[in-house]
Amino acid sequence: MADTESEVGALDRGRDETKEERADRKWGELIQEVRVAQTGVQILFGFLLTVVFTPRYAQMDATEHTIYIITVVLGATTTGALISPVALHRIVSGRQVKPEAVRWASRLTFIGLVLLLATMTSALLLVLRVATHDAYVPWLVGGIFAWYLACWFVLPLWTRYRYTTD
Repeated sequence: MADTESEVGALDRGRDETKEERADRKWGELIQEVRVAQTGVQILFGFLLTVVFTPRYAQMDATEHTIYIITVVLGATTTGALISPVALHRIVSGRQVKPEAVRWASRLTFIGLVLLLATMTSALLLVLRVATHDAYVPWLVGGIFAWYLACWFVLPLWTRYRYTTD
């Protein structure tokens, strides 16, 4: 993190805000982003938890059971990572560590997005295997995985590289 005024100005690209104001702004932006991801992963995780109680679960083969267990564990870890910024904020609130809390919450959110990528891919693999059992399923899932990678990571990283200096 920058310590001098000239470094702070360079990092903020002209914003006239204190370290605390910047942390408040970044926190608000982060929480809005997390809300979108949290809602989707919580709905997905809720549906995943119900699968084991359906008659179709008993008809799934051993590979599908394994994929299901992996998907549920991934869904649980994703949910934990995407909810963790709220717990972090609640525990450190009022302790004058918001810039540090924003950094950690951002890292946890990124981890949550990586886990969400794995959860979505695994869930898609399970659903398509159960629905079709066709040989093209791995290719279809691989294509969608590549699409997620491109949308969630490649394009943002390219934009960061292309249009920023830090």
